[in-house]
Amino acid sequence: MLRTVLIAAAMLVAGAAVAEPEPAGNRVEVNGMQMYYEVSGEGDPLVVLHGAYMNIPSMGAIIPRLARTHKVYALELQGHGRTTDIDRPITYPNLADDVAAFMNAVDLKKADVFGYSMGAAAGLQLAIRHPEKVNRLIAASVAYDAEGWQPEFKAFIPQMSVEMFVGMPFAQAYRKLAADPNGFPALVKKLIALEHEPMAWEADVRALKAPVLIISGDADVATLQHSVAMFRLLGGGVMGDMGKPLPASRFAVLPATSHTAVINQPDLLYSFIEPFLKNETPKGMFE
Repeated sequence: MLRTVLIAAAMLVAGAAVAEPEPAGNRVEVNGMQMYYEVSGEGDPLVVLHGAYMNIPSMGAIIPRLARTHKVYALELQGHGRTTDIDRPITYPNLADDVAAFMNAVDLKKADVFGYSMGAAAGLQLAIRHPEKVNRLIAASVAYDAEGWQPEFKAFIPQMSVEMFVGMPFAQAYRKLAADPNGFPALVKKLIALEHEPMAWEADVRALKAPVLIISGDADVATLQHSVAMFRLLGGGVMGDMGKPLPASRFAVLPATSHTAVINQPDLLYSFIEPFLKNETPKGMFE
């Protein structure tokens, strides 16, 4: 999820590194809002979900990179980017239901899903609440329980205020795309409330059938211990080379990487994501 003030740096430096064909942008009515989305590339469908305070452009080069091998549906979630806000809290279940409704609206029965930060938690809830919609899930910088956040971040949550965010650079960037250029304070209020929402999904994660690729920076907002615990809930962390197939879920750690730096390494992300989506595994010496 984005973790609040941390995303400012990522939004300032993210951007496509190579020239790519212009994606096709459109809007569709979803649960009372006008949801903006872009479609690019060809291949198996892949839904991309951004972090909090972000939009499609601020996801940077990973979207055009993925579009070289997939048909990418990049969404802008409630109140973000060009998608309108509605009189409803922003919660992870609400966001997940929005994604499911979007998929119905564009006749997308099932897809792989890649989410970053807030988008990763929305993707996790999508797999929990609408398992028939998700083929494989890539969840970058995510937690399944509020106790999994770093102590510094948990201590920061009670200090958050609307005033703290309205002066940040991404507040000005918001106005350039937003359906309501004056809607940023209301969005911040909802995103602060999101940080206070109960979050304890262990039983739901353990019951997931869709394979999950967990991606974490080694200095991310969720602790590494928490990410490892999530991997174990999904059947990971066992020894290979013992004659049994590896678990379907996977875990990747990006070295020297903070929360906001995760999304700014598109080639490295792609090198983890593509083999996972193709269900490719490195061959061991006994195979």
